[in-house]
Amino acid sequence: MDLEQFFSAEEPQQAWGSFQEVERWRRIRVSVAAYAYEFHAQSFMSDAEYDQMCALVDTSIITNNAKLDKFFGEHFNPSTGQWIHKHPELDGIKQLYEKYYEERCQ
Repeated sequence: MDLEQFFSAEEPQQAWGSFQEVERWRRIRVSVAAYAYEFHAQSFMSDAEYDQMCALVDTSIITNNAKLDKFFGEHFNPSTGQWIHKHPELDGIKQLYEKYYEERCQ
């Protein structure tokens, strides 16, 4: 799977990767979606899709990124996107949005 496929894919099948890899993918995807909405008032997925994906985020899964595991455990809230403002890697989320999602939102 190349990066284009990674960022455009719907929920990956479990055969795609480990539980940790799927959880990282999910956290990245909801982070970019929250960023698009909170910072640009745009979206590349429906509210229902966002809510469904947020409901699947499992903050008990250790993804081997201690900083982000801690952040999601302390700040992630599936009922809002406000948590994105505190994201410790917001510059990286912004870059992913600009590279892979910005055109979809326009």
